[in-house]
Amino acid sequence: MTDFNQPLGGNTMPRFGGPATMMRLPTQDSAAGLDACFVGVPMDIGTSNRPGTRLGPRQIRDESRMLRPYNMATGAAPFDSLQVADIGDVPINTFDLKKSVQIIEDHYHRILTHDVIPLTLGGDHTLSWPILKAIKAKHGPVALIHVDAHADTNEAMFGEEIAHGCPFRRAHEDGCLIDDRVFQIGLRGTGYAPADFNWGRDKGWKVIPAESCWHKSLTPLMTQIRQMIGDTPVYLTFDIDSLDPAYAPGTGTAEIGGLTIQQGMEIVRGCAGLNVVGADLVEVSPPYDLAGNTAVAGAGLLFEMLCVLPGVQRHDAQPRSDILF
Repeated sequence: MTDFNQPLGGNTMPRFGGPATMMRLPTQDSAAGLDACFVGVPMDIGTSNRPGTRLGPRQIRDESRMLRPYNMATGAAPFDSLQVADIGDVPINTFDLKKSVQIIEDHYHRILTHDVIPLTLGGDHTLSWPILKAIKAKHGPVALIHVDAHADTNEAMFGEEIAHGCPFRRAHEDGCLIDDRVFQIGLRGTGYAPADFNWGRDKGWKVIPAESCWHKSLTPLMTQIRQMIGDTPVYLTFDIDSLDPAYAPGTGTAEIGGLTIQQGMEIVRGCAGLNVVGADLVEVSPPYDLAGNTAVAGAGLLFEMLCVLPGVQRHDAQPRSDILF
């Protein structure tokens, strides 16, 4: 019988003590023997506005200390069925974005020599492009669920083709994506041109702007997306600025009118049953997160991502009301 790693419990060591790892899990130097792993990419040199996401992975780990091993709402029990560890951070070159992108890709190629699903703590959104290139090398082109306030399909920023506003145009150009199975959820705000969000639409991507999500559950949307993706390998990328700044102020490019925390959770939980081969949570900027709420949201969403991975055991879900109201 497999002895699965477990998060360090709050009755064994106070929540404010113990290792500063994701969920206070054990660490190891590689992904060998793991079914899923948490990886940090402490980078903000691709950022165009407020910096600070280089500190995101460390703060997300710190705020994950309150997370417990069982998901009471969905019944998911990832630590009863998957071997999971925190394998540390990618050693980026903080003075050279182009070198850092190559370092990230090479690092994920090594991770993916193992049969493991990487869950990434960002870091700015530039990192999704090199990860998707490594994912493609293992799984081929993938479906994409992209949750974000911004399309991130710029041709260039200040003349540079590598930046946090460009990763999905680069991923498309590199053949990483299955165009009729790309979904962008939560786009909103102002643009440089009236057709800014149509670049992906012209490629066959499905764009679900934030306004179409207001005042409603996104569970039906995710049912449709699951039907359209089927058993195709899928990558989930979640920019924390997809959430309204009321919930996630600690980010570099905040936009009003965003998703609620509950909608973000519905999106991630709606990925259960999909063939998720990787995921990331990006753009948490602790210097603008004075109460820690953004990092708390990021940590919780990463746990929800772990809970929807293939092979996760599920117990009877617990959400019910014992009174009528």
